[in-house]
Amino acid sequence: MEEFSRVDIFDTKGIEYIFVIGYLLVLILFWNVARNPQRIISQVRKVINTLSASILRVPQGIYFNRNHTWAHLGETGTAKVGMDDFLQHVTGNVTFTHLKQQGEALQKGELLTEIDRDGKRLRVFSPISGEILQTNETLRETPGILNEDPYDRGWIYRVKPSAWVKETKAYLLAEEASEWSKREMERFKEFLTGGPMRKFSTEPSMIMLQDGGEIRENILSELPDEVWENFQEEFLNLKHPEQ
Repeated sequence: MEEFSRVDIFDTKGIEYIFVIGYLLVLILFWNVARNPQRIISQVRKVINTLSASILRVPQGIYFNRNHTWAHLGETGTAKVGMDDFLQHVTGNVTFTHLKQQGEALQKGELLTEIDRDGKRLRVFSPISGEILQTNETLRETPGILNEDPYDRGWIYRVKPSAWVKETKAYLLAEEASEWSKREMERFKEFLTGGPMRKFSTEPSMIMLQDGGEIRENILSELPDEVWENFQEEFLNLKHPEQ
């Protein structure tokens, strides 16, 4: 039988080659980060690729409505409104197909904006009433800022509210908002593994990660129109007086 010989790369030039290759790979990585940091961040998020209540951002001082919108009143008496972190996590990158303009009236419960992901759409409803003072035009050209920073740079409108106290008195703040977001995540898991999903898969639990049962981020982007319609009804449409 033919014998095998053992070669120790530490006694050869092999180890030098490994160091050189490793060095080049590190250079390539840093070059890519320098050229396109947002792309690298996106790739890292794909690697992590799990959605749980622990990663949802729930800033203090922001009023959350139960249809996944928020409002924040500034010191000048004007308010900003937008979509919450939960909604952008489950949909992923979206475009805005409907944005109102400066000077238009905004009514609580009426259409705030409409978002689109590969032709599948969701309607988002306003948490407050008032006059639109400014539209965040950056969202048209760079909608990705919604995913990166939904509460600061990712706001949708700046509004002069007409009934702030009355319309926000039942909204959620601070710890109460954090607890609600956890319950919403559990409700979303039940939604995905319940009735709607059984129409599309005999094993709806396959949409979960096996370890810990966490949801894949941007999971709605993988699902058909009918699931988006069901999500609209269950999570975004107004059902309660406090909404």
